[in-house]
Amino acid sequence: MGIILGILAIILVLAIAYAMSNDRKKINYLGIGLMLLAQVVTTWFMFMTPIGEWIINKIAAVFNKLIEFGKEGVNFVVGGIGVDEGASVFFFNVLLIIIFFSTLLSVLTYLRVLPFIIKYIGFVISKITGLPKVESFNAVNSMFFGQSEALIAIKSQFHYLNANRLFIVSASAMGSVSASIIGAYMQMLPPEYVLVALPLNMFSSLIVASIIAPVDLKSSDDEIELKEVSEANSLFEAMGNGALDGGRIALIVGAMLIAFIAALNLVNFLIQLVFAGVTLEQILGYILYPVGFLMGITPGELVEAGGIMGTKIVTNEFVA
Repeated sequence: MGIILGILAIILVLAIAYAMSNDRKKINYLGIGLMLLAQVVTTWFMFMTPIGEWIINKIAAVFNKLIEFGKEGVNFVVGGIGVDEGASVFFFNVLLIIIFFSTLLSVLTYLRVLPFIIKYIGFVISKITGLPKVESFNAVNSMFFGQSEALIAIKSQFHYLNANRLFIVSASAMGSVSASIIGAYMQMLPPEYVLVALPLNMFSSLIVASIIAPVDLKSSDDEIELKEVSEANSLFEAMGNGALDGGRIALIVGAMLIAFIAALNLVNFLIQLVFAGVTLEQILGYILYPVGFLMGITPGELVEAGGIMGTKIVTNEFVA
């Protein structure tokens, strides 16, 4: 039953995207089909085959080890701050890990390791998606750098892009998660699910965007002239820049959490002045009940799941 509902949900999302399309005649159905197939194959291979499970477990083990290294740095700086036994300080244990991941990302970029990997993965993705290289490169780049830094890398290409191509580039960037924040997610969720979600999110955003704003590849200028992502002049400068960027991200996320959680409690207080015992999460849970049903969620958990999705929409994933 869950599989049938999942298929119906995919069809519904594709139908909505099709209804919003600005040029249905140019939709690349083959490319969309291949991207859907790539999602199925990726999920099946990673979770249902011994080799895939071995690969994802090894990758997860590497990230867990990196998280341990990051915690060593965090403990050196804030390890003396006392907390109650069994308690956990979210800022210290989760957000500050972002600093180390951002530093590592910056170093790999300075050493030209990531740009090399991203360029050729983007080339392969372009063959699967049927999209121009710029859009495919940006989608892969966004998985590592996040939307802002990824767009900077193709800044010189913007004058070649028409409205539809700009939409695909923006959608794939918005649907991405920077690798620098992956460590924080892995502190809250099983690492293997976080890792598999990265390519699935990339393909999903490209599928929806390429239906809404299809691109005619033959008439597109498909040359890539990349602007250097790293402006560091030395390895230590790259480390410093990465640490500062990670620190900014951690502080920004922390500030947003303080504001959103406080605002959420304020809204719940105001709601309960009129409707005792009712919360915003419950209201959003009932509103998004049909979405959860189509996702194949157990009926007894639909309201709770809808509340989580709704909280994520109005705040962010950390609050949810």
